[in-house]
Amino acid sequence: MAQETLVEVRDLKTYFNIEGTWAKAVDGVSFDIYKGEVLGIVGESGSGKSVTALSLMKLIPDPPGRIMGGEIRFKGRDIAQLSYEDMYSIRGREIAMIFQEPMTSLNPVFKVGMQISEVIQTHFKVDRAEADKRAVDMLRQVGIPDPEKRFNEYPHQFSGGMRQRVMIAIALACNPSILIADEPTTALDVTIQAQILELMLDLKQRREEAAIVLITHDLAVVAEMCHRVIVMYGGKIQEVASVQDLFAAPRHPYTRGLMASIPRPATPGSAREPLKAIPGNVPSIMNLPTGCKFCTRCEVKVAQCDTVEPPLAEIVPGHFVRCHLVQPEGGAQ
Repeated sequence: MAQETLVEVRDLKTYFNIEGTWAKAVDGVSFDIYKGEVLGIVGESGSGKSVTALSLMKLIPDPPGRIMGGEIRFKGRDIAQLSYEDMYSIRGREIAMIFQEPMTSLNPVFKVGMQISEVIQTHFKVDRAEADKRAVDMLRQVGIPDPEKRFNEYPHQFSGGMRQRVMIAIALACNPSILIADEPTTALDVTIQAQILELMLDLKQRREEAAIVLITHDLAVVAEMCHRVIVMYGGKIQEVASVQDLFAAPRHPYTRGLMASIPRPATPGSAREPLKAIPGNVPSIMNLPTGCKFCTRCEVKVAQCDTVEPPLAEIVPGHFVRCHLVQPEGGAQ
């Protein structure tokens, strides 16, 4: 049965003006978000993951950033063309975001309860008492102990993990259709990371038709939570596949490099192998290669890779790869 599409992104281009030169942070990205799925977006820092997410929310700072082209279609409207006032009714109500850094995402001079209530009152016609009641319930849902008391406390009185729970409560307060989580476990210790991810999965199960877009560096988190995965590099999508296909048979050299860099415990009787790393560094978006964006670090490239950008081709149903060495319905050549 065909999946119902919530968002269609087509040829999205988001650039930043740096000293008179347009840096192509996101350059021609196309993908769909389906109802009920958890979509992972992975890649090294500087690959365009967060800029893609901010573009979906239309939160790109202008200047210096600007959505230069493409469409972001949601419920029959192109978000990329909406005014700030029109987007205000969508942001938070229909599409919500958990930002990367819980320590700085909350306003330090307002109580956390007020920050949740404000979102509820903005999008629903309820009085302050009802909004406060819903805010306390949201704090309870995300596992904040003694929510009535914590409602009246300030962000500095919360730990990092608890602040992230408050951010999740704010994002989910209006029961959005799409939740974008940008590195939701950044700066949290391993135990708290596990709790936050378990919380997100639990809340997802309560809202079966909602979709989550999870942006992360952690492939273990992707394997645990996601249904499909987008691999980004150099502002472009390099590979798209179901999480099972991606981990079982990664096809792009960059994806293979990411997989090879995952630490693996040695098995009894086997020799220890050094941790593999992708050679070189991520190129500056001001100086990206002409051809394949990964060609400066790829160990299997051919001459064509330096000058010709490969298309994103479907090699098997549902599995897309941008590489000259990978052909549809065939293995790497």
